[in-house]
Amino acid sequence: MKALLPVALVSALCSTAALAHQAGDFFVRGGVATVMPNESSDDVAVSDNQELKISNDTQLAATLTYMITDNIGAELLLATPFKHDVSTAKLGKVAEVSQLPPSLMAQYYFGKSNSDIRPYVGAGLNHTVFFDAKGKGALAGTNVSVDGTWGLAAQAGVDMKINDKLFANASVWYMNIDTDVHTAVGTISTKVNPLAVMVGVGYTF
Repeated sequence: MKALLPVALVSALCSTAALAHQAGDFFVRGGVATVMPNESSDDVAVSDNQELKISNDTQLAATLTYMITDNIGAELLLATPFKHDVSTAKLGKVAEVSQLPPSLMAQYYFGKSNSDIRPYVGAGLNHTVFFDAKGKGALAGTNVSVDGTWGLAAQAGVDMKINDKLFANASVWYMNIDTDVHTAVGTISTKVNPLAVMVGVGYTF
């Protein structure tokens, strides 16, 4: 991921054609995204002063954007399921769970519609669905479930021209995910609140 971004930047800066994000355009972005939880939780009942820890995961992701005006867009984020290990410092891994975080964003693109580089910011709504939760280690063989959530989301990114149709993209997302984890030892209120980083390419229709 780190190697792709300098190449994309050089390609964008050396290009002479303009990147057109203008009213009426549809474009898709695809690439890899890493979700990095900034978690906090109630203490796990069987382990005093031990909060849940949630691992990072990297998966394929895609966005679909429609430009309402030359500077305002609407974007839908989709991805393949992210899978996370859940652990505590004393007990180690106690569960694993998969999640999908579809998000709908309103965006503002800086600069003119024919600029080679278009930074943007966005804000909107995230709906995270958790599934395939399984108890592991100390919770092996027990029922574990995680409630789906609705929350706010924010993003910042930049599109960089490669040719008339293709562009490189880098973006950062923040999602408010506040859920309840139900286990054999009780319900644990958990804030996930991940930062997600996506790097990829886009295509304008």
